[in-house]
Amino acid sequence: MADLLRLLLKVAEKAANVARVCRQEAPLFQLLVQEKTGDDKNKKFVQDFKTLADVVIQEMIRHDVGAQFPDMAEFIHGEESNKFENGLGESVIVTVCSTAEETAALLATVLDGDHTAASLLAKAIHQDPATVEANTDGLTVSLSPSELGIWIDPIDATSQYIQGREKELEEGRLSPSGLHCALVLIGVYLRSTGEPIMGVINQPFHHKDPAGGGWKGRHFWGVSWDGINICSVSQPKDGEDRGLSVVLSSSEKQVVKGVLALLCSSDKLMYASGAGYKILCVIEGLADVYILSEGSTFKWDSCAPHALLRALGGGVVDLTKRLQMTSEGQDHTAELTYHEPDTECKGADRWANRGGLVAYRDCSKLNTVIAALKGKL
Repeated sequence: MADLLRLLLKVAEKAANVARVCRQEAPLFQLLVQEKTGDDKNKKFVQDFKTLADVVIQEMIRHDVGAQFPDMAEFIHGEESNKFENGLGESVIVTVCSTAEETAALLATVLDGDHTAASLLAKAIHQDPATVEANTDGLTVSLSPSELGIWIDPIDATSQYIQGREKELEEGRLSPSGLHCALVLIGVYLRSTGEPIMGVINQPFHHKDPAGGGWKGRHFWGVSWDGINICSVSQPKDGEDRGLSVVLSSSEKQVVKGVLALLCSSDKLMYASGAGYKILCVIEGLADVYILSEGSTFKWDSCAPHALLRALGGGVVDLTKRLQMTSEGQDHTAELTYHEPDTECKGADRWANRGGLVAYRDCSKLNTVIAALKGKL
């Protein structure tokens, strides 16, 4: 498990580099920002590129993990399909090839012959990142790769990534939107039960390098299995209760906003973009709870941060199931799982968290919001 964690940290940093390169290199950046201009001539092409940025990250992670752990290769799932149709109507399957030159040639067929953009993207895909350090002392988990699966969200909060608003993050405070909301999420689950047991989160756009002006990121990780709970984020300290703080989507139902407004002071009811970022806010202690009443998130959004919350003594539960339960306490029967599709749905909806969700670190905070929402939804 320590080897797998180190690999996931490495590929997540590679993914972050690709995300940064797409914004820093002019030929790639132009393909992103054109979407904001509303130029109909390039609309399809830009939409394809936006998806391509996600797909090349996903396929790079799939390639690197599958090469080192072949037993996992068929159980590495992602948000995106890797099949594209280019401007000539040709169908292209995007994969990571053995060399940067071969990958660039393949990408050029998707990018309608834009060899400059394809070469820049291929170079980032094949470039090894700096070593990402992680203290894996005590990480002796008795699981084999053949028991595990992976969910990848290559760029969570894609709209924030495309819009590219740069904001200074204030230490210890949630910031509702901007590039920092875009995250790389890699979650590992147990195939037999669907439990999330390891998560890696990379935040590619955390701060600007004072020396060079380029973006620098940061990473988080956690492992929770069989009594072992290790996380790169510190455990919460016991102290005075400063009241409930909740983060929501701005599009949340008015009834939910109304109930929570009665529980929270005005500065403790907060809004932010990106499901992954909102759960990260709970992980970091910037909010006690993230609530979503709609089934608009997916397994790739929640798997990685869910593992970190479990390592911290919290979790992510299905809101609908939790509201139906009569007992309080940390009953894991409502916890989200990641191994079985919803056979009543088709396409991506098979992997939706259809009952909504609540992410929490402290079970007492979970119980407070569930009690307040019962009978309201």
